[in-house]
Amino acid sequence: MTDVRLLKPLRFRTIFLSDTHLGFRGARADFLLDFLESVECDELYLVGDILDIWEMRRRGVHWPESHNAVVQNILARARAGTPVTYIPGNHDELMRTYAGTNIEGVEIRLQAIHECADGRRMLVLHGDEFDTVVQCSRLVAMLGSRMYGALIRANHWVNRVRQAFGFPYWSLAAHLKHRVKNAMQYIANYEQALAHEARQQGVDGLVCGHIHHAEIAERHGVLYCNDGDWVESCTALVETADGHLKLLRWSDVRETVKSHAAPLAGEAA
Repeated sequence: MTDVRLLKPLRFRTIFLSDTHLGFRGARADFLLDFLESVECDELYLVGDILDIWEMRRRGVHWPESHNAVVQNILARARAGTPVTYIPGNHDELMRTYAGTNIEGVEIRLQAIHECADGRRMLVLHGDEFDTVVQCSRLVAMLGSRMYGALIRANHWVNRVRQAFGFPYWSLAAHLKHRVKNAMQYIANYEQALAHEARQQGVDGLVCGHIHHAEIAERHGVLYCNDGDWVESCTALVETADGHLKLLRWSDVRETVKSHAAPLAGEAA
């Protein structure tokens, strides 16, 4: 962990966000909005599953003011001249039909190449196209999404009890991922497939989302960066002015940021 003292607002060269799942009742739009109101950036990437169209089709539209405020914050940045690139994922795949267009200043693309300040080239993609479950069986993928939603709802009540007893936030879903051998193998296979694609495209690394597992690591000769999600971990990948990439876990640092100093969590790369 790198301990860096920062003042609000936090300024970064680039911010990567994914898996916000706006429209899903388990989305932490309150945390995300707090994050967006606390940061400035020169460029913003939305790395898929920003909207949860799957969930809204299945359970009806859930769109409280906090979800709308997140969208308005992003659009305001785009209108003010901040380059915003939106790469849809599987939960908002409907937006892929608009790839190559610009909506309200937001550029919609299937993939992008981001050049860091230090010259490294990073492939940016959501990653679901390298998920064998999603690609082989849409039905199984949607069933898995429903089970995950039920797990997140259970996690909400677990944390209500923990909060009542003064315990910090804890992710049941993340705990199970690290405990179940098949889940860890699934993550390893996913990382390997993405690393192979990055090598095929001749880039130095990649930025993805999709599996809700924030990580920065060297994988098969390329830098693998997963920016996490805003359902469980509330994480963003950020690039500093000199090109370093770090994970910011907002649920851990938001209170200290509000006190005008915060640690930046994650491995620098």
